[in-house]
Amino acid sequence: MAEKLLVIDTDCGVDDAQAIMMALVAPGVRLLGITCCFGNTSADNVCRNVLRVLSVCDRTEIPVFRGAMSTLVATPNLPISHFGTDGLGDVLEDSQPDAWRTQIQGEHAVNALIRMVSENEGQVSLVALGPLTNLALAVRLDEELPKKLKALYIMGGNMEGKGNRTICGEFNFVMDPESAYIVLEEYLCPTYIASWEFTCRNKLSWDFFDALVSQDTPAARFMKKITSKYYCRDAVTRRGVLFGQGFVSYDAYAMAAAIDCSVVTESVLCPVRVELQGALCRGMMALDQTHTLGKQHCVAVMTACDTEKLATLLMTALDQPRGARDSQTARL
Repeated sequence: MAEKLLVIDTDCGVDDAQAIMMALVAPGVRLLGITCCFGNTSADNVCRNVLRVLSVCDRTEIPVFRGAMSTLVATPNLPISHFGTDGLGDVLEDSQPDAWRTQIQGEHAVNALIRMVSENEGQVSLVALGPLTNLALAVRLDEELPKKLKALYIMGGNMEGKGNRTICGEFNFVMDPESAYIVLEEYLCPTYIASWEFTCRNKLSWDFFDALVSQDTPAARFMKKITSKYYCRDAVTRRGVLFGQGFVSYDAYAMAAAIDCSVVTESVLCPVRVELQGALCRGMMALDQTHTLGKQHCVAVMTACDTEKLATLLMTALDQPRGARDSQTARL
């Protein structure tokens, strides 16, 4: 099988970390680089978080690039408190808080994204896990970029008008609606979307989560720590009210689809558009299943997945660094 080339664009929070770890161990997958964008926290914190994840997994050779620090049109209210002000649960101590600056690549994330895709034309799948600002800027600099992609996988948007950031809007799209609009209008490559409702409707059990973070590996211990404050089976959340209790690693769904297309068992193929107006609907993604808009480009909006395969990918993702268990056993 041909090697799969991935580039990840992320606003690294807890679920982004889970998705990144999934990509690091996927067989036949090569991660070319990680581009960072504001979202769950500031762009600086996102860079530091990505480097923390790579360090835990002993994969610091992967280049990390700092990108958009705010939206195209307006400045969002930061910090966001989804996973603490630092994006990883506000539980990590750092004796050298500025050391990450020397580890980040000097090239801007948008330029790096264009370069990595152009150097591997037709081979790169781009997995977008945060606000789509870097992608919107990239297509403004290189309008041919979407034609050079093999595929685009997005975690974001809605398929039922239910939201987690607003009544009708999902976090990533609401954080920068103009960028989401540009991407879904101008990226005419094969596009696959894991919406918020899709992830919630394909949730895993809290018992699985307990087993996931109880593995005796550095990655699992790291994940248990950063989820300790914000992942709770008894918490009353909008997700729980709308879809019932369960463990949802939002970004992992898009990553799983990029790694193994058989994880997605059902999808709707149709044009979509992001709403930019309205007090309640700004940032919402609308599905045009009757082709009212007259758009030619259709995207695959995921509706169901093989949760057993997803669970296996998540469990394997926390078995890092590779060989950690074997080395521990050998010492015993």
